[in-house]
Amino acid sequence: MTLARERVAEWMDDPALPPVDHDAALRGLARLNALSRCHASLWPRVRSLARRKGGTLHVLDVASGGADLPIRMDAVARRQGVRLRWTLTDRSSHALRHGLARARACGLACKGEQVDVPGQPLPEADLVINSLFLHHFDRPDVVRILEAMRCAARLAVGVSDLRRTRLALGLVWLGSRTLSRSPVVRHDATASVRAAHQPQEVRELADRAGLQDATVQVTDPVRWRLWWERGAAA
Repeated sequence: MTLARERVAEWMDDPALPPVDHDAALRGLARLNALSRCHASLWPRVRSLARRKGGTLHVLDVASGGADLPIRMDAVARRQGVRLRWTLTDRSSHALRHGLARARACGLACKGEQVDVPGQPLPEADLVINSLFLHHFDRPDVVRILEAMRCAARLAVGVSDLRRTRLALGLVWLGSRTLSRSPVVRHDATASVRAAHQPQEVRELADRAGLQDATVQVTDPVRWRLWWERGAAA
């Protein structure tokens, strides 16, 4: 059953959040993202694109946070013989430093750029992705973000975010309280579900952003995936 959308400020977005609390929240989110296999929604499409391109695929991750998605996806890619090169972005300099340190410690070939989307353009890459980001924004800004991703992507755009359902809310509530004692994580996890955009809503916003050939699909009880490729139906 779906829920009415309710967007409230997430505590991690507060620039005044003390660094110690920010770091604790990033660690809690890392555990949640590991349990939920945050890379799994996008990985099959990324792998297919990388193999068709050949060589190394340059991936730009928008709003990387603690770099959970790049770290997990890169580990799978290396096991399967796929070569990825990363650019991590975030509007928070603290989160970007944290994410880059973790990514480099895990052996990722990566660089970082501080970018505040949708206010600033994104640097170019073969593939531009984000995960758990669009729910932070209302519809006009979602369109602007998708437009920025399309403009920056030489080959493709991929997005993964939450479903706004009672089942997703219950699962996220349970996971956030089981895996983290951070009040920031516990607040933001359920706030994220309540603010999420439903797949059919994203389909409409993608059309407005120039991604008319994008596919938007439910991938598991908690997430949906958008995928678009330049010059061809996804």
